[in-house]
Amino acid sequence: MPSSTTTSRTVRIIPLQHPTETTSSSSSSSSSSPLPFSLWLSNLRRMTWLEWIELFFPCCRWIRTYKWKEYFQIDLMAGITVGVMLVPQSMSYAKLAGLQPTYGLYSGFVPIFVYAIFGSSRQLAVGPVALVSLLVSNVLSGIADPSTELYTELAILLALMVGILECIMGLLRLGWLIRFISHSVISGFTSASAIVIGLSQVKYFLGYNIDKSSKIIPLVKSIIAGADKFSWPPFVMGSVTLAILLVMKHLGKSRKHLRFLRAAGPLTAVVLGTVFVNIFHPSSISLVGDIPQGLPRFSVPRAFEYAQSLIPTAFLITGVAILESVGIAKGLAAKNGYELDSNQELFGLGVSNVLGSFFSAYPTTGSFSRSAVNHESGAKSGISGIVSGIIMTCALLFLTPLFEYIPQCALAAIVISAVIGLVDYDVAIFLWRVDKKDFILWAITSTTTLFLGIEIGVIVGVGASLAFVIHESANPHIAILGRLPGTTVYRNVKQYSEAYMYNGIVIVRVDAPIYFANTSYIKERLREYEVAVDTSTRRGPEVERIYFVILEMAPVTYIDSSAVQALKDLYQEYKLRDIQIAISNPSPEVLLTLSKSGLVELIGKEWYFVRVHDAVQVCLQHVQSLKGGSNISQSSHALSEDRSSFYGRLLKQAGENLAISDLESGNGRSPLSMDKDPHLEPLLSKEH
Repeated sequence: MPSSTTTSRTVRIIPLQHPTETTSSSSSSSSSSPLPFSLWLSNLRRMTWLEWIELFFPCCRWIRTYKWKEYFQIDLMAGITVGVMLVPQSMSYAKLAGLQPTYGLYSGFVPIFVYAIFGSSRQLAVGPVALVSLLVSNVLSGIADPSTELYTELAILLALMVGILECIMGLLRLGWLIRFISHSVISGFTSASAIVIGLSQVKYFLGYNIDKSSKIIPLVKSIIAGADKFSWPPFVMGSVTLAILLVMKHLGKSRKHLRFLRAAGPLTAVVLGTVFVNIFHPSSISLVGDIPQGLPRFSVPRAFEYAQSLIPTAFLITGVAILESVGIAKGLAAKNGYELDSNQELFGLGVSNVLGSFFSAYPTTGSFSRSAVNHESGAKSGISGIVSGIIMTCALLFLTPLFEYIPQCALAAIVISAVIGLVDYDVAIFLWRVDKKDFILWAITSTTTLFLGIEIGVIVGVGASLAFVIHESANPHIAILGRLPGTTVYRNVKQYSEAYMYNGIVIVRVDAPIYFANTSYIKERLREYEVAVDTSTRRGPEVERIYFVILEMAPVTYIDSSAVQALKDLYQEYKLRDIQIAISNPSPEVLLTLSKSGLVELIGKEWYFVRVHDAVQVCLQHVQSLKGGSNISQSSHALSEDRSSFYGRLLKQAGENLAISDLESGNGRSPLSMDKDPHLEPLLSKEH
């Protein structure tokens, strides 16, 4: 290894390995196709027949390793618990969607069995959910009257469209698109939607109809306008039922030995309400009414002439499915110690919606509350979902005559108790303390959803989220680095106040990929750093201006052609002002791009270094020579006379120049005296 010897110590510089023609050609061929997709294809080619079966039928993974004696009883109890919770909830959510309760039962029938086969999560509980039901009601009520058959046909058609979209996104592995929507946007959207859902159910408590809207102001106006029609019996019954549900949920969450109360709450509300109505027969309390008995028949979805108008809603519900279901499923998988592919999970949800639409189901997805109950009940596999489906089958075959006397205010109380937990005020407080930008996103999304409607709220929230992503990408963090005393480590001088810099040298680290969107910002910041020189924490030879700019490129994972051109322009500007650029620690991909573009030859291979410390020691020697009267171009010319023997030239100059530690301190003391000062340590010790 090349070295430069002083009277007191050896200084070593690690040579940077530049790409050769062979590595360039192999790297370019390997990067010609997108890496994740090419890896996925290569993995498919290596798969065995058993892995192919598990790919299309994920249930085979847990069936092969299922311990019947240990797990079956646990899954049986978990499935019964969730099934008891699902029956009343599905009827409640169907009413929220503007459909007859029987379609909620249908939506909790076929999709559950299908998901148990094609879904990859072992704890996710699939079926009707409040947020999707609100989206269905909000969109379809503008196309058809909820009391007409067309409304029901559109809801079933929407399930087919959502299922197809989910299958396509799963097969094309497009689940990553949803990563651009931040958690604060999701939280703001669900919080506002929960408030709208709760207000829309208040009519069953008050005893009179209110206008159907997804905006809070029309809902509040309608509630106030009809106050003269207020009825006490449904209000008292609904309030008592809601109080019972909330108490049972709280006890189920706070005490482990009473956790069955959380799942039994909806059933308790339905039973108590039905018993009360059958005993007292109050005329002012509206009932569910007749529900057809029996399983749904196979039928092909109709009303395809309205499909085009439903496409935006289908995309919206698909997005909600990815955000809610896949997020829940991945969290449950991590807690239970198995891996889950989000794209495969999306495909499973899609198949359950597609097949469910042929049996009169409206769009379904994973439920947060029922999945939590399933997990807390100890569910180990999809058998718990099959048991829940059997409970729903029994309800459709034998119990529908009893559902006729369920008070609607009891179903409304079930919905309200479910959505109260979706109002994430705790998240808002946390975001305000931790990150004001995320709180602004939360506030923008929730406010627009409340006052302008769900569709506009989603658009604004996603747009704001993308705008923040673009802003952060176009304005990356850039740090000036200084050396930590007693080490050869360089860190951000704002984070480490003890770090010091060297006169004539500025070390800059760009903490992001460099591409067309942020090149202008990076160039502006580099110009600022060149002018704004803080001499209070600088050491070394005393010079009046900057002669070297060292770019630490370890965090730069990618650089495009626009960034290459910007670096070329910057190099030419610096050359006119007698400033030299040095590049430190570029990744192989970045170095390959710079080499192909000619930037390595333009700047000079001798100005590319493995470490910041190597670049600093070379620049320090040049600063010393510049102090003696030469300029940077002359020094660079002398350096480039024999690039292959660059490190040998340093060896020859070692006897003529001061020791490296002398250059650091700028005081010309002997190396022996400087060893006593911990702030004037050598660039590298002899042992290294």
